[in-house]
Amino acid sequence: MIQAAGPVVVLGVGNVLLGDDGVGVRMLQELRRLAAEDPAMVPDGTRLVDGGTLGLGLLDVVQGARSLLLLDAVNLGLEPGTVRVLRDHAIAASAGPAHGAAPGSLGEMLAVARLMGWLPDPVTLVGVQVGDTTLGRGLSPRVEAALSGAVETAHAELQALDERAGAGRSAPRVVRQLEEAMA
Repeated sequence: MIQAAGPVVVLGVGNVLLGDDGVGVRMLQELRRLAAEDPAMVPDGTRLVDGGTLGLGLLDVVQGARSLLLLDAVNLGLEPGTVRVLRDHAIAASAGPAHGAAPGSLGEMLAVARLMGWLPDPVTLVGVQVGDTTLGRGLSPRVEAALSGAVETAHAELQALDERAGAGRSAPRVVRQLEEAMA
């Protein structure tokens, strides 16, 4: 069973070399920037982790978390730039690189974490519908335009996750643990 005293983990994933697939990492970078300006943006004990494309290498990040917020690209057949919030089991249907599931993907990591009993409850994904996942740095214009709204949604979901996990504290502060090895 996951301990309630563990950190709230925000995990941004994706491949920044595949266009819009990197939107999860970009959302994390923006959330990190905002939290540096105003630590009250994130709950006390929050870990902001750039998971890139590590897949199963992220299991140790998930283990012991009191809640998990995933930031990632999704391919739900919507208009590019559409922001969607998925919770718990609905995440498995959309997890993985936007251009198709691959070994070591987010979906695989979540499945293994669930089997090991390491997946916290609650888990939420803030996803942005991709448009272009071809090789190349940078987001497509429509996904770039959706970035600030996606970060606002992530902030709201992060607060809701913290409350749902029973960790609401009156004086939030950020515990930034830069995951250099993960970048």
